Amino acid sequence: MTGATAGVRTNTVDGVLRRSAHRTPDRTAVRYGDRSWTYRELDDAVTAAMCALLVNGAEPGDRVAAYGHNSDAYVIGFLACARAGLVHVPVNHHLTGDGLRYIIEQSGSTLVLTDPALEHRLPPGVRTMPLRDAAGSLVERAEEGRGVKSAVLRTGDEGGSGEAHEAGDPDGAYGSGSDDLVQLLYTSGTTGLPKGAMMTHGALVHAYTSAIVALDLKATDRPVHSLPLYHSAQLHVFLMPYLAVGAENVILDAPDPDRVFDLVEAGRADSLFAPPTVWIALSRHPGFATRDLRGLRKAYYGASIMPVPVLERLRARLPGLAFYNCFGQSEIGPLATVLGPDEHEERMDSCGRPVLFVEARVVDPGGTEVPDGERGEIVYRSPQLCTGYWDKPDETAAAFRDGWFRSGDLAVRDAAGYFTIVDRVKDVINSGGVLVAPRQVEDALYAHPGVAEVAVIGLPDERWIEAVTAVVVPRAGTAAPDEAELIAAVRERLAGFQVPKRVLFAEALPRNASGKILKRELRERYGSESGRE
Repeated sequence: MTGATAGVRTNTVDGVLRRSAHRTPDRTAVRYGDRSWTYRELDDAVTAAMCALLVNGAEPGDRVAAYGHNSDAYVIGFLACARAGLVHVPVNHHLTGDGLRYIIEQSGSTLVLTDPALEHRLPPGVRTMPLRDAAGSLVERAEEGRGVKSAVLRTGDEGGSGEAHEAGDPDGAYGSGSDDLVQLLYTSGTTGLPKGAMMTHGALVHAYTSAIVALDLKATDRPVHSLPLYHSAQLHVFLMPYLAVGAENVILDAPDPDRVFDLVEAGRADSLFAPPTVWIALSRHPGFATRDLRGLRKAYYGASIMPVPVLERLRARLPGLAFYNCFGQSEIGPLATVLGPDEHEERMDSCGRPVLFVEARVVDPGGTEVPDGERGEIVYRSPQLCTGYWDKPDETAAAFRDGWFRSGDLAVRDAAGYFTIVDRVKDVINSGGVLVAPRQVEDALYAHPGVAEVAVIGLPDERWIEAVTAVVVPRAGTAAPDEAELIAAVRERLAGFQVPKRVLFAEALPRNASGKILKRELRERYGSESGRE
């Protein structure tokens, strides 16, 4: 790309907001609590925060971690990093101790944007700047004069003046381009230490376009964003694409059922994304049966497999609600396939077909594509993909082979091009030499009225190699089922080799930030127990 065309051809994450601000400057972009921002005000705030970051010592290419709860300030901080040429590193705000230290140190973050209430958890010596206080400072300045471009992120460091810094021209001033890194998205770590997927501006903008098309995102939608913004699904599949189309976005601290129902009844929300665990909680809340939820038009689910019996219950209560199954992983932005509302009737257990900028196929362990209907690992080619894992060349080489990215997910594709995820490669159980997909067993158990949640794992067993084992959370308010009852229920639905050898009971299942069950932790917790026939 020549110097004459570089600036006009750049496609950046912060440019998504800038274009919406030019197109609909006075439309409300974000509401959080009692604060609201028009697109012009939000764009100005991002520029002001960019200046504050640079004035206080951040340099293009530096990694900047974000350790905070949902807020408008979190969004401003992310986009300010993008505009300043910094690499944003979102961190799960539940992490503490070694897990928190690992991501900050492995990423090489030189600065942490944090909520003041969380700062005490950070490793000693880490340089910080406040997140939530930043938004408060900006609100005060905005009230004094709407649209003022002034510093909003402040620091008590000696190197930071803490004074307002007049913003210059943000358009291309710091040279960020489509191929520059904008974020390290750390994987969930369900099978080991998290890896930082290196996402470029261009990869994420491609992902936003795919989401807009596949999920029918419109400027007239009224989405509510209640899942953590540090997780790629809420930020990159919904909030950023909705900012791209110019919608009005409500940000909540958490998916509180009463708050969500209030927004729907008041006509301020008609679109919601949540993992199956949250949809289950919403559907079991007393208000789900009594509140007027007809205004909810679009229901998006993903991050983990939705049990078919749960989806059937949701559809029975809200027959006019359009359901979208969103599937993917952090490394691809994170949306790879979508099953639309009109496709659910015939393929309710499918995750759909690849989105606009994703190519997918199913291969055997050697990388050869398998015929439709046969099980194999799903692999991808896409401009949405990460460029590798931060400072992990071996893991990068293992994931990117023969021009394709290895997902680690087992899938089957049908003749019409629809994919059905069978399980994670590492979760498949070898029971007596026969491979068992846990998802099928889980679906059978979810059909039992006494089961609230379930995870099926393989535990070491002298006879079976791995014994099919179900870990069940009983449903509150019902008669708790016993082991024999649940085993008999599965035997009525599945083949003998799929029936659990054991059923264990737990009060809750361990999960990561996106709602995925951490089966690795369950195997570690129960693996020391001796198996039985």
